[in-house]
Amino acid sequence: MKTTEVLQDLDFGSSVAEFDKNLEHYFVDTDDFRTLISGKKEIISGDKGTGKTALFKIFSQRYRSVPERNDTEIIPAFNPTGNPVFQRLAQLTTLTEGQYRAVWKSYILSLVGNWLLDVFEPGAAHELESLDALLRRIDLRSVDDRPETIFSKITNAIARIVRPKSISADFTFSETGYPMISPKVELFSESKDVQAAAENEISYEEALNVLQVALEKVGIEAWVAIDRLDEAFSGFPEIEIPALRALLRTYLDLQAFPRIRLKLFLRKDLFRRIIEGGFVNLTHINDQKKDLMWEDDDLLHLFANRARGSKVLMREAKLEGKSDMEIFAAMFPKQVGQGQKRPTTWNWILSRIRDGNSVRPPRNLIDLLTKAKDNQLRMESRAPREYDPKNPLIEGEAIRRAHQALSEQRVNDTLLAEASDLAPLIERFRGGKAEQNAVSLSHILDIPEDQVQLRVKPLLELGFLERIGESFKVPMLYRDGLGITQGKAFESADSGEESDEE
Repeated sequence: MKTTEVLQDLDFGSSVAEFDKNLEHYFVDTDDFRTLISGKKEIISGDKGTGKTALFKIFSQRYRSVPERNDTEIIPAFNPTGNPVFQRLAQLTTLTEGQYRAVWKSYILSLVGNWLLDVFEPGAAHELESLDALLRRIDLRSVDDRPETIFSKITNAIARIVRPKSISADFTFSETGYPMISPKVELFSESKDVQAAAENEISYEEALNVLQVALEKVGIEAWVAIDRLDEAFSGFPEIEIPALRALLRTYLDLQAFPRIRLKLFLRKDLFRRIIEGGFVNLTHINDQKKDLMWEDDDLLHLFANRARGSKVLMREAKLEGKSDMEIFAAMFPKQVGQGQKRPTTWNWILSRIRDGNSVRPPRNLIDLLTKAKDNQLRMESRAPREYDPKNPLIEGEAIRRAHQALSEQRVNDTLLAEASDLAPLIERFRGGKAEQNAVSLSHILDIPEDQVQLRVKPLLELGFLERIGESFKVPMLYRDGLGITQGKAFESADSGEESDEE
């Protein structure tokens, strides 16, 4: 059998969960997944490419098979493809944090309420009839309970009637001095009759309690999942922060209604921006937050699960029953570059898919492996080989080229795309050396040396730089993409150069 035939049967899948049709077959059942599906944590935080969307996708497919979730229904509050529904907020006049809070509560009330009335006829119970009457009274009843339809209905109504009295908040202080906000809304009535409008005013506590009672009656706990928040307000920072701070406030408010649970999937960098400057009751948020973490063995298992999907490879290389590392060793050379001090291929890969924060997203691993396979196929087309399990299926040169391509891709689709105002600063490093100190950075950034520590902090948080003692390094993930070469940009007493295979 030709090596090409084995390679063609090998599919590492898509690094983008929305497009991966076989995700269910090789999903890695991590502690993060078990924590989420058990209900122990409700806010999932992770860097780009760490699997938030994949986690939601499997979560929504498997929850029915978990006995303790028999009374749970997961209701997606976002559209998985196309423009995020929440982008519609960017088309409105900028609102206050309190007003965005009212929007989120209206949305959750309408989304869950209409879903419930679609599953159960209003006449089935008095509590359902009360919910139906409430939604009709405030013009939130809809025959279509899709997120796009519900959110559009709300934002269209706000666009028609946004004025000081349409969304308001009674602001008082409790006996202990804490601020108390009781949002009220004249929900979506186009009537010009003041008395009629007043009749439509209702507190969210009252409205959500009607929904809570209806859910109790039918014995259901509604888990409302919200993802794609990092995409929703891209380019609209004046909306992003107050809208998402309001969402976290709404999450806290809903703790009073145990049948209505929010499950939020947030990027780590976005979460940091939301809470910057302080956030009341942040300890309550952090207590329910789970940061996605990928250990080396998790990544290896992810690779092996996908490799096991190739029947041809498993048969020809006799890999049935083999461990994850044995499968890796059967497919790749021991080292990418020859030399006694050079790392193993697995460690070489791990060092090149990580950013400056030591985050190794599974997306980077999948893309690197896929590019390596494609490079090997091109090499086989020029010099075909008979497949021999004793020789690497994918050779070192194919892996090297794959990393170069991955670096260019991540510089463009992640680093610069997410850097915003930092992008011009990053461009100043292009074509330079990988290791910098305060002196060399002061020249690159054109600032006094005593300001370097402060100015590089955002670059460290972004993962573009990492601190190594008194120096700063650009991680290997981004070097090829920016034409950055090995070595120091400054003179040092240590004349030895770092290894090319660090």
